[in-house]
Amino acid sequence: MSFSDDELSRDDFLGGQLKIWQPLKGYRAATDPVFLAAACPAKSGEDVLELGCGAGTASLCLARRVEVHLTGVELQEDYAKLARRNAHENDVQMEVIAADLTRLPAPLKQRSFDQVILNPPYFGAGTPSDDTGRDIALREQTPIAAWVDSALKRLKPRGWLTVIHRPEALSEILAALISRAGAIEIKPLSPRAGRPANRVIIRARKEAKAATQLLNPLILHEGAQHQADGNGFTPQVEAILRDGEPLEF
Repeated sequence: MSFSDDELSRDDFLGGQLKIWQPLKGYRAATDPVFLAAACPAKSGEDVLELGCGAGTASLCLARRVEVHLTGVELQEDYAKLARRNAHENDVQMEVIAADLTRLPAPLKQRSFDQVILNPPYFGAGTPSDDTGRDIALREQTPIAAWVDSALKRLKPRGWLTVIHRPEALSEILAALISRAGAIEIKPLSPRAGRPANRVIIRARKEAKAATQLLNPLILHEGAQHQADGNGFTPQVEAILRDGEPLEF
């Protein structure tokens, strides 16, 4: 199956540098894929794999910042088709494979990557969404440990894994990284100064031995509360979301 155009919207990302087709009903990317791309320490010419790429937003945001070779894996065929379309219409080369990350095709298992990025589903068991695509994208059906395992198997030695998730998943992610990756950097994302983080970005380097670091949070919005029209993003966040700047750790 695939989406028809009347089931889609075409949305601006990175201040209009990207035009991304997304379903009107279903999983819709917001800021998380942009932060994920901004946190990935990819260098020009590197091979990057995104597991669970959806419509391709994170990978395409990364490609606007640095020239890399992109591969995406997406469970849902209709979203995989959308990712291919978005890559083509934004003039980005990206191979998109429709597959379950726990049962990757043999040719992909024979490849390795400099970078792997992932934005796994955030929510556990509960009342499912009326939209199957949204439910699969947002509700955990594959344990986070399986996501990390698949990512590490595809990484080259000393390659980087970058993950964005909720703080509640941090202990499970760290447990999955033990003895297999090091130089772990944890960057909390807080909606406002003095507020608890509602997202964390974790970077880890395969086979590295350096100590884990808990870094200062990235504050998303200025002020103690929303006071006026507009999003009120801090200048650093505005540069990430609108200009495609990297997230400095």
